[in-house]
Amino acid sequence: MIYHVVPLAEWNARPDRPYAPASLAEEGFVHCSPDEQTTLAVVNAFYRSAPRPLVALLLDEDRLTARCVFEAAVPAPPPGVAEDTLFPHVFGPLDRDAVERILEVRWDTDGRATGLRETN
Repeated sequence: MIYHVVPLAEWNARPDRPYAPASLAEEGFVHCSPDEQTTLAVVNAFYRSAPRPLVALLLDEDRLTARCVFEAAVPAPPPGVAEDTLFPHVFGPLDRDAVERILEVRWDTDGRATGLRETN
């Protein structure tokens, strides 16, 4: 399983189409994370001011039609993530049927992501 973070409203905006975030057009791939701990570090580094609720899509990379390649973070991984961590990059839209689960990001009182929980 790989993880992709997205505001819930953005994920729900076009439920009849594969999901293609802005990074796909801008960078040529969809950013993903290899595990929950790395996902939380990414949220704390880049998504603290993103619209909420914020969710993590758990994707079965074997069910994606686009190519998924594990690559090093450029220029460096976010704080708290080991330098040798490889990040899954999906070179096409995310197929909705590849989503195994959707988990909501939990926040502490200081606005830091602390975990993922089942959505209602």
